[in-house]
Amino acid sequence: MRIAASRRSAAGSVKGEENDVADEDHKGHAGNAGLANRVADPVRRTGSTDPLDPAGRAGSTDRLNPAMNTTDQVRDDSVSPVDPADLAAARAQLGRQPRGVRAVAHRCPCGLPAVLETAPRLPDGTPFPTLFYLTCQKAASAIGTLESSGLMRRMQARLADDPELAAAYRAAHEDYIARRDRAAEEEGLEPLPRDMQSAGGMPNRVKCLHALVAHELAAPGINPFGREALDALPDWWADGPCVVVDVPEERPGTAERGA
Repeated sequence: MRIAASRRSAAGSVKGEENDVADEDHKGHAGNAGLANRVADPVRRTGSTDPLDPAGRAGSTDRLNPAMNTTDQVRDDSVSPVDPADLAAARAQLGRQPRGVRAVAHRCPCGLPAVLETAPRLPDGTPFPTLFYLTCQKAASAIGTLESSGLMRRMQARLADDPELAAAYRAAHEDYIARRDRAAEEEGLEPLPRDMQSAGGMPNRVKCLHALVAHELAAPGINPFGREALDALPDWWADGPCVVVDVPEERPGTAERGA
């Protein structure tokens, strides 16, 4: 079955395994940006001819609108089976098998996963500090353009001059750690050390806009630099999904639960 975007429940969590480790986060996002040119036709749903029409997708065109955030919705005591379409899409986006996946934390308006929530430890126990991992390669490419413009250097300089901004950035760091600890508790895992990095250089540095945007997409209104970067991005989804994937039809009772 060929899909350009799947239409699963936003509450469908996925349990499997995720991708790379710790500070390879930025390299992973930037290195896979070339996959963004595998573009499908815009997704059409419920009769809509506009891929961004509210009748044809979940959520709002506002990239910061909580209606598009699935993080809280997937925090359910029940664990849904792995959605093969989401895993197949993430595999195509990343160019590798995802590991440690807990949920889709945010979807692009086209319906494909844009941010995955990952377990704080991989199946072999290796710490994985990056809770929210950006998978949409169109978004990753656009963010890479922002990074090359020198935006991170300007953000870093502002941290030293703006105490209110620095406090908000530190609060975003604490939010990230708290969410990661909650994920560890829900997974029955030992939490990562409290002094371990969060993501993107928080709380004192600006190292990876991909990670900061992923945090803001998963938890709107929390990350000040993630929001600034998100507001500066073009509508990366406007000309259709970043990948087309083939999902094999599954027999009843054979849903994949791992990668």
